[in-house]
Amino acid sequence: MTRHCLPWTDLPETRAPSGVGKRSLEGNGASLVRVAIPAGTEAPRHSHDHEQFVQVIEGSGILETEQGRVAFAAGSLFHFPAGTWHAASFDTATVLVETNLPG
Repeated sequence: MTRHCLPWTDLPETRAPSGVGKRSLEGNGASLVRVAIPAGTEAPRHSHDHEQFVQVIEGSGILETEQGRVAFAAGSLFHFPAGTWHAASFDTATVLVETNLPG
């Protein structure tokens, strides 16, 4: 049975060599991912074959897309349709929550 209420800390964390930590909650039509990113991390230009929404919970940095470069901070929202390239640099320790919708 699926739990209806749980803390992020109950979900297993994967950690990349860069120090980026992810905790995922998988559903039938979407996934929710909490991403903890150390200050100074660079996310090179990339895209996904799925639609993605991102909410910045804490932290700051620069987002780059075909629309240019823009500063972001806590409270910022990103929307990337499938196939949309984006890159980011993180000035401070940052926490994001991604919602990923399959293509």
